Amino acid sequence: MSKAKIQSKTFWNKEYSDPKHLTMSAEAASDLLTFEKWVTRNAEWFPFPKDAFVLDVGCGNGRNIIPLCGEYGMKGLGIDISGTATEQAKKVLAHAAKDSTDEDGNLVVGKNIDIEFRTQSIAEPFNLEDQSVDVVLDMMTSHYLRQAEREQYVKEIARVTKPYGWLFFKTFILEGDLHIKRLIHEHPDRGEVITDENGNIIGNLPPEENSYIHPKIGVYEHVFTESEIVDLYTPYFVIHKMLKSYKHIKDGKAFKRRTVSVYMERKRD
Repeated sequence: MSKAKIQSKTFWNKEYSDPKHLTMSAEAASDLLTFEKWVTRNAEWFPFPKDAFVLDVGCGNGRNIIPLCGEYGMKGLGIDISGTATEQAKKVLAHAAKDSTDEDGNLVVGKNIDIEFRTQSIAEPFNLEDQSVDVVLDMMTSHYLRQAEREQYVKEIARVTKPYGWLFFKTFILEGDLHIKRLIHEHPDRGEVITDENGNIIGNLPPEENSYIHPKIGVYEHVFTESEIVDLYTPYFVIHKMLKSYKHIKDGKAFKRRTVSVYMERKRD
């Protein structure tokens, strides 16, 4: 694992243990719920059949994959570079299996949901069979990969996704975001030194366009352009919809990084 990956892993372990930079939620993201509704209405056939398989890359504490699999009776795999995050996800999953009561005192029967949580970088192979995944979630995760890793990652996603399977991809987008452009200008990526397991320098990765080192968390982040997303994914996926965030401007100034949610369907061979 590269020095940058080790740094990223260390940061996320600390953040999940004691959040200081990001808001860690236990509830499914509203963007995922919007995707669920849209794809259910627009897919040729039901996209979340019972016993289908979900892959969540950058699963964190399981906030998205657990309720998704629980609602539709699907199975899944959650991957995250942080062992702290995957341990939290396992506890949330175990809790979901226990009976409880709602606010009115009514019994809520627990659900035994079949999900494996695995600690690994998403730059590594997923160890899944070809065309074995029905739904892939990549929500604010793959922008931590460098260009060569991103290209290999997309090929791996395409390999494991079934024809007609769905990918929900959410990431940062460059167009219309002054805050992002300022980060790139003030904290540009300067490349990365590659070392072997003994710490010896064996190569260098050059600086990458539209990328920066986050000033607070110290990790590499890439910002996609719309055309880059199209070029990267359309060899394998049909892009059905792009939804760009609009609440990133306040009083005429950028106060949040702009994001885009992309709904994609695996092409049929």
